Amino acid sequence: MTKNLTIDKSKIPNYVTRVTETLEKAGFEAFLVGGCVRDLIIEREPKDWDITTNAKPEEIIPLFEKTIYENKFGTVGVCIPVENVTCVTPENAPNNVTCETKYHILEVTPYRTEAKYSDFRHPDEINFSENIEDDLKRRDFTINALAYSPAIALAKEGNPNKGPADGIPVAGRQEDEHSNGHLIDLFNGVKDIKDKVVRAVGSANDRFQEDALRMLRAIRFSVQLDFAMSYDTMQAIVENSALIKNISFERIRDEFTKIIESGNPVAGIGLLQKLGLLKYIIPELEEGIGCEQKGAHIYDVWEHLLHALDHAVIKGWPLEVRLAALFHDIGKPRSRRVGIKKEYTFYGHEVIGERITKKIMERLKYPKKTSDLVNRLVRGHMFFSDTEMITLSAVRRVVANVGKEHIWDLMNVRECDRVGMKKKETPYRLRKYHAMIEEVLRDPISVGQLAIDGKYMMEVLHMKPGPRMGWILSALLEEVLDDPKKNTKEHLSELVASLNMLGDDELKTLGERGKEKKEELEKEEITKLHKKHGVS
Repeated sequence: MTKNLTIDKSKIPNYVTRVTETLEKAGFEAFLVGGCVRDLIIEREPKDWDITTNAKPEEIIPLFEKTIYENKFGTVGVCIPVENVTCVTPENAPNNVTCETKYHILEVTPYRTEAKYSDFRHPDEINFSENIEDDLKRRDFTINALAYSPAIALAKEGNPNKGPADGIPVAGRQEDEHSNGHLIDLFNGVKDIKDKVVRAVGSANDRFQEDALRMLRAIRFSVQLDFAMSYDTMQAIVENSALIKNISFERIRDEFTKIIESGNPVAGIGLLQKLGLLKYIIPELEEGIGCEQKGAHIYDVWEHLLHALDHAVIKGWPLEVRLAALFHDIGKPRSRRVGIKKEYTFYGHEVIGERITKKIMERLKYPKKTSDLVNRLVRGHMFFSDTEMITLSAVRRVVANVGKEHIWDLMNVRECDRVGMKKKETPYRLRKYHAMIEEVLRDPISVGQLAIDGKYMMEVLHMKPGPRMGWILSALLEEVLDDPKKNTKEHLSELVASLNMLGDDELKTLGERGKEKKEELEKEEITKLHKKHGVS
């Protein structure tokens, strides 16, 4: 983070300043607003660029060649062509070069005033304003209630379209001489950025009662930016937590996903529980609080799941693995029984856990592809067993159940499970499993790797099916294993003609020698795998 908390104007893309400059040349004010200003200040690359202006939609649209206006909130999507687009030349028409225009789409919204939110989600009506100050007052958090104009300060230049920003000193307006721009900070957002605090604009109760999703956003910003939340903001979440029931699960899912994908989702889950939101979103997780496991486990189910999630984050693993790590033992509280030795047992918890996870993923409206994978990872995480007893056929079943493309995701979830128990990350048994999986996934050495096969030999080389064909294929394999460059249809076809002139005994001997060569190389490959993973 920069010490002076200034904005480097050079970090703003040309297509963004093109929009603000177009509005300003037409006599309107134009400010970057919200998260992009915050991110510029903390030297974090903005994901979205939002612009606000005192121009109305009907005044914005004529200023640009292409726009999109399909909403009731006054937001105009301004389409700016992407520069340096690679053109496509169709193979069948080399002189016909086609270029599909691609666009940056920037949301430009008129200044708006506060309005009543009867449903705790949407304003009852949208009212436009001439004042940027009115617009900033309705923002959620001080760190997002910042407006910045890349142009030289408006008060210095003057503005043909007279308004409150022209030559009139306003509290909170700051000249940013380093960036040669104009920053408006009415609610000490820059100070809160410097102090690393998430604080609601004005009354936190009012902000959360306007839009209850802001409670989740407060937690999301906290874990994404590594900021603390102010006491009054946290207290307001506790008092208004039940309002989250008014929010659609699609919107909840989007914020929850951002929390899970952040650098500290464990803190995010902890805040969701502490501030009373988790019970309305994933109450099943709270069942693990105080659910002791004993035996090899030193944590209760809740703590174990958080430690497992944390390991997935440390490793940088994707959303599906993180969710599976968080949910993998979610079925334990409902499956816990007292065993003969007075220890807890959790038989079938992975089956119950899959059922619970399926309901959670459906509740949060996750895409089917994501849900199916998380469900399979939760269901399959107990594949671990005695590697002295396990067979390759059993490993093949595990691979078949989760899919070749996701077998390593399953192994990663298992690693999260072990680390969540404070056990070594890669114990011998886990390394042995890695070796066995690689052995299953490795393409076997076989005649199927030859450039010709039995069908080719019958149809093209006019050979009759029978033992001689098998002996010849084995002999060809030995030839290719010694020199892979010989694996061509031309060379092998010539060799087949020569081999076919031999008697049965001679040909059988060559074929068996080819099989021995194959088995010898197979053993060498497996030995290499075992050595790689440090297993015998």
